Amino acid sequence: MTLASLERGIRYVIASVDCADPVVQRLMVLGLVEGAEVELASSAIGGDPLEFRMFGNAISLRREHARYFTVRPVDSIG
Repeated sequence: MTLASLERGIRYVIASVDCADPVVQRLMVLGLVEGAEVELASSAIGGDPLEFRMFGNAISLRREHARYFTVRPVDSIG
C-alpha cells in the first residue's frame, strides 16, 4: 500500500521510501521518511493532489509522487 491509496481517518506509518526520483528526495527533507505517521486529510476534485497531515501540519503531494512511499496502518505495527 502506498500514500496514493490511503483511506481517510486511518493513521499510517511510512514503511519504506523509493528515493530514485529527485523530487522524492526533496519530499524526504520535509519529513516524509520511514517511521513518520501520516493521515489522508483530503484530495482535490479528481483525486490529485492529495493532502496529508503529519507532525501537526498539512502537505500536498501529486499522486504520482505519493506512489513512492510505502505505508502500513499504525495498528498493524508490531
